[in-house]
Amino acid sequence: MKAAHLARAKMAQTIGFHLLRLVTLITIIPIIGLVVYIVVKGAPAISWEFLTAAPSNGMREGGIFPAIVGTLYLTLGTALFSVPIGVLAGIYLAEYAQETAFTRIIRIAIINLAGIPSVVYGLFGLGLFVLFLHLGTSILAASLTLSIMTLPVIISTTEGALRSVPNSFRVVSTSLGATRWQTIRRITLPQALPGIITGIILGLERSAGETAPILFTGATFFLPQLPRSPLDATMALPYHIFVISTQIPGMPIQIQYGTVLVLLVFVLGMNLIATLIRSRARAKRQW
Repeated sequence: MKAAHLARAKMAQTIGFHLLRLVTLITIIPIIGLVVYIVVKGAPAISWEFLTAAPSNGMREGGIFPAIVGTLYLTLGTALFSVPIGVLAGIYLAEYAQETAFTRIIRIAIINLAGIPSVVYGLFGLGLFVLFLHLGTSILAASLTLSIMTLPVIISTTEGALRSVPNSFRVVSTSLGATRWQTIRRITLPQALPGIITGIILGLERSAGETAPILFTGATFFLPQLPRSPLDATMALPYHIFVISTQIPGMPIQIQYGTVLVLLVFVLGMNLIATLIRSRARAKRQW
């Protein structure tokens, strides 16, 4: 009887593993196929001129250098505003805030904010930063809008990463005479760093690929020169892809896919850097 039960359990486990592998393949294969398709279609357009020149001839020729620089500016601006605020808010919720109805409402609000469509953030940024604060259509207004959109992801992942650190670390540190902030800065934060970095990169990757928020607040159709200050508008890869795919008749398909490929490499490059940093941090982790 016992042997039969073990055999059934082992068979159920084997079937479950095979189903998980099947679901994984069903998920991964279309993604790999899409990436390969973009590479095959876009690779012929990649050249030094394409990466370093400005668009010309109604964007049907030339390159996408202003859009690359604009995307970099927007991503850095988003990180400048969202990362410190998001990490500090996550530290407060995980280490200082008491479990009350108010903090539960805050957590629910953060979760709900993470699910709001990006176009809503764009309209909010248009009303607050562009019109009310008179920042105009600018890199600053777009970065602030993207920062608000990114904050829920960073806050949630930071709080989760800090809560995953064993409480024994805090107890030992406190028993040795360290203050709460010393414990957080020297013990808890370094141990939670891999999870925090993951949240930051996920948020920034989303902001780098968004079109709707920057459409209302900072992106422009074409600029003959690079932006010179945070109050200037800018070109950006997501909006540029939208423009050349929908607004310009006779646009060469290679340029469209080449631009998509550059944005894909930009996002994957961020992911690779984050993976390397996260791996080094995990190697130093003590649990």
